Amino acid sequence: MPSARSSGWWRWVTDPRDPAALRVDARRVAALALEEDGPRDITSDSTIAPGQRGVAAIEARSAMVVAGQPYADAVLEAVGLPPVAWQVEPGARLASPRVIGEIRGSLAMILRAERPLLNLLQRASGIATATASWVDRVAGTGCRILHTRKTTPGLRTFEVAAVLAGGGALHRLDLATAVMVKDNHWAALRAEGRTLAAALDAARAAGVTDLQVEVESLEQLREACDAGATRLLIDNQSPATVAEWVRAARTERPDIQLEATGGITLDTVRAYAEAGVDVVSTGALTHSVAGADLGLEVRSEV
Repeated sequence: MPSARSSGWWRWVTDPRDPAALRVDARRVAALALEEDGPRDITSDSTIAPGQRGVAAIEARSAMVVAGQPYADAVLEAVGLPPVAWQVEPGARLASPRVIGEIRGSLAMILRAERPLLNLLQRASGIATATASWVDRVAGTGCRILHTRKTTPGLRTFEVAAVLAGGGALHRLDLATAVMVKDNHWAALRAEGRTLAAALDAARAAGVTDLQVEVESLEQLREACDAGATRLLIDNQSPATVAEWVRAARTERPDIQLEATGGITLDTVRAYAEAGVDVVSTGALTHSVAGADLGLEVRSEV
């Protein structure tokens, strides 16, 4: 079996805070999005005169947080058009409808790019808008909102970049850089008579410093603290229980990071933040959001 590095997919999950890495990922995603529409646009071939030029306004048609601009620009680059003349930055919060950018160039190529470009902007802005709602709910508590790995296959960097644009924070992006011991890993350790401490020691010996452990009981919490975990994930507990476990963990290890996860909603997230955790993680930011309402108004340039 080829290694992850030799097969090439490892390059797709890059740090979305790195502009150069984000541009590489944007070109990859843009190429795939355009490929889905086939090798030619026979409708435009039949209706648009050779050399006909156009201008298009990208319209945000409702309040939203805008995201996905590098991916829209990559679509235009792939069809030979200049980037969008953007009127807003990534992460801009719009209170009402407005034009957010303009495209000029070959009318046929604008129409070729229209749907892939809008699909990416709508998805990214939907994620950013949802994330901003969660961030707003915990404002003033010091708690941060994190994504999870519940992302669309092949689009993790794209979707996490949208979370960041909405004010969320970075969680682990892949399996290779941080330990995260969850219920199935606990079961595997118990089945072989191994301890959590031995497992974390092995990870530290391999150079891993981010040692996260999901806990479902006070016994697991204390074992994880004693084993040297750097973050505890308190999974599927009520806010009252989380508050109790936060106090217990801080008694054991005042410096340990604490995360609430599992079953948390927009309506309950503030209660979890006020229970004293440092972060809340939720797959809802990426797995079930609605696309933002964006459109493209195109006219022939005269």
